[in-house]
Amino acid sequence: MLNNKKLLVNKSLWLRKEIFEMVIRVNQGHIASAFSQCEIVISLFYGNILKYKKGYPNYPNRDRFIISKGHSAMGVYPILSDIKYFPKSELKKYGTPEGILRIYGDKSIPGIDSTSGSLSQAPGIACGFALASKNDKKKINTFVILSDGEHYEGSLWESAMFASHHNLDNLIFIVDRNNQIILGKVEDCLDIEPLDEKWKSFGWNVHKIDGHNYEEILDSLNNAIIPNGKPTVIIADTIKGKGISYMEDVTRWHNTMPNKEQIKIARKNLKKNCIEV
Repeated sequence: MLNNKKLLVNKSLWLRKEIFEMVIRVNQGHIASAFSQCEIVISLFYGNILKYKKGYPNYPNRDRFIISKGHSAMGVYPILSDIKYFPKSELKKYGTPEGILRIYGDKSIPGIDSTSGSLSQAPGIACGFALASKNDKKKINTFVILSDGEHYEGSLWESAMFASHHNLDNLIFIVDRNNQIILGKVEDCLDIEPLDEKWKSFGWNVHKIDGHNYEEILDSLNNAIIPNGKPTVIIADTIKGKGISYMEDVTRWHNTMPNKEQIKIARKNLKKNCIEV
């Protein structure tokens, strides 16, 4: 059992509240996409997985972290503020010309190691980070959060081949497998299964987990950071919009903003944690 599970579970509710209020303040953002990854990013930053130095975003020996699904980058902004990468006051300026926090991830933001553009742009960049660390003989891991929809893209599989060929066992991909894209269900557009077998065929270690279960997330991450000559992918089954009743697993909430009544319902939902201790 986790010694700090209660802390992590409390962070789940805190993070969802922070994201929601930040986004509705400017009526811009992807709430549902950010909510499906909450337990993953909390595990990385508060579960003794990601190596970083509080208040020092450019610490040279930090692990690298990329949100490849850049539309959910705002889901990590409250954490980056909490670890003193920038003042909390910036959260209230999210999405405005006066602030530093963009709707999509931008490397000008402290703690964002790569700008997120087209889906599957980040895996190749991450391979470069990981290979450079290997060549420099530095113990630096690179973590990437991917969407499942990115598996449509050829550049992802090029990166998968590259990482395996170069034995990048300091590279960890985490797939936010919420089974949703902007157009509908992932499999309704292109069937990407069997996803685990595809990754195995490219020479990767593969873990399949419940992406909202802290024990499973941390077990897989702790295994992933043990070097064994192969890169690792963690396929995390998640629920898009988890924590807000009417958003959960509903396609239209990919980038739709709630109205006044829906905001009230969401705030009521967010008084109770959707993750159990």
